[in-house]
Amino acid sequence: MIVLEDEDPELYDRVQEQNLGRQYSLMLNCIEIGLKQGPRSFDRSLLWSLNHVAVANISAFGGRFRQEPIYVGDHKPPHFNEVGDWMDRFISTVQENWYIWTPTELAAYGLWRLNWIHPFVEGNGRTARAVCYFLLCVRSGALQPGKRILPERIRDARDGYEQALIAADTAWDAGHLDFTDMEDYLAVLVQAQIDDEGLPYEGGAVDQPSENNQPS
Repeated sequence: MIVLEDEDPELYDRVQEQNLGRQYSLMLNCIEIGLKQGPRSFDRSLLWSLNHVAVANISAFGGRFRQEPIYVGDHKPPHFNEVGDWMDRFISTVQENWYIWTPTELAAYGLWRLNWIHPFVEGNGRTARAVCYFLLCVRSGALQPGKRILPERIRDARDGYEQALIAADTAWDAGHLDFTDMEDYLAVLVQAQIDDEGLPYEGGAVDQPSENNQPS
């Protein structure tokens, strides 16, 4: 069962909005588990689940690594035959640096690297933002307070987000692992969330456009 955007854009937007709310609810449940299990909670199953929920009924390939090429602006993600290996490297890097990197560093790396690999056919940006928040909260040892959570703030500050992605991509192309721009960008948004007045986040949905052929 797939809803096509061109065929019924109103229904497509509504399904996508509801999916985002369900993904956030799942993310909160994953954070609860992660707070008990630590770095071993970060695995393929987590990533597959967060992606599957984000694209349910709008993509036939949710929760599975892509088996086709994908294009994201000027960025050329790895060949689909290499996705599985890159994802294993990604997960291993997170786990190995769990107690070395700060929560913001870990979240920044996760946000950039998942976008760089672009392992899914659809919903890569939504999945990367959920993963980013998962890493931030679990590594910090608590669900972060604030009225509007980090993934929402990233969507509202896309210019800085895209610039930080490009900076990390450029460093990687030059042979360096440097995501400090992304870390600095996230640090500002995290502080804004903590300083925000209002009730703690309890889940919700925000309309998101398709992310297949645009920067995540």
